[in-house]
Amino acid sequence: MSFCASSAVLPQGKVVYAGTFDPFTRGHEDIVCRSARLFDRVIVAVAASEHKSPFFSLDERVAMGKMLFGDLANVDVMGFSTLLVDFAKAQGAHVSLRGLRAASDFEYEFQLAGMNRQLWPEMETIFLTPADQYMFVSASMVREIARFGGDVSRFVDPRVAEQLRQRSAKKTTTAKNA
Repeated sequence: MSFCASSAVLPQGKVVYAGTFDPFTRGHEDIVCRSARLFDRVIVAVAASEHKSPFFSLDERVAMGKMLFGDLANVDVMGFSTLLVDFAKAQGAHVSLRGLRAASDFEYEFQLAGMNRQLWPEMETIFLTPADQYMFVSASMVREIARFGGDVSRFVDPRVAEQLRQRSAKKTTTAKNA
């Protein structure tokens, strides 16, 4: 059975769920699966985010998303390196979806939503929280656990866990040889 359990909800319109997704966590998967029941089309927009020095390249993260959500007919995964509002306009989407794990996320997300609304007043931002068991999972924590050889299998899809293991081993080998 797929990670995304089916449920009958009438979908509405198009939404852009943007993030760095470095890597995709079970919390991200939960939000994508639930939003796919709420919207006609979900665009998972993978931000280039060069300033964050991502663990995985943009192409690797887009491929990871396509691997995870390939069985969802109304979900597309795309990379972008522009302002979110410009990307959303180009996709014909007027709704931005953001995930909130904890109260600490809210202040940043609230500011981002306000800024996006100033840049493009036609854009609405909605928030979803992940399922309770994923509320504490963050991609940065998952990367840190993986970097030190820890078990991330509860926090990410097994295929993502393997990619993290391989990348961490590669980085460890490179650091030892430097």
